[in-house]
Amino acid sequence: MFFPPRYARWIFAVLMSIYMVTLMTLVITWANTGLAEGFLGRWWRAFYIAWPVAFVLILIGAPQLQKITAKLVKKPEQ
Repeated sequence: MFFPPRYARWIFAVLMSIYMVTLMTLVITWANTGLAEGFLGRWWRAFYIAWPVAFVLILIGAPQLQKITAKLVKKPEQ
């Protein structure tokens, strides 16, 4: 399945937010509560609270952060 290029920003935000939130909530839930009974339920609750926030932050922040990155990275000499 392929999407038109105009959706690239949205697809990036969805994929990046799912990737980051999945790993971060998993690690933080594990660090705070261990792998005790109910771990998946606690992790899922953290995920579904954090994912929409991360999605919006990436959607809004990614373009500005890419511009800042471009200014901080030394351009190759030609």
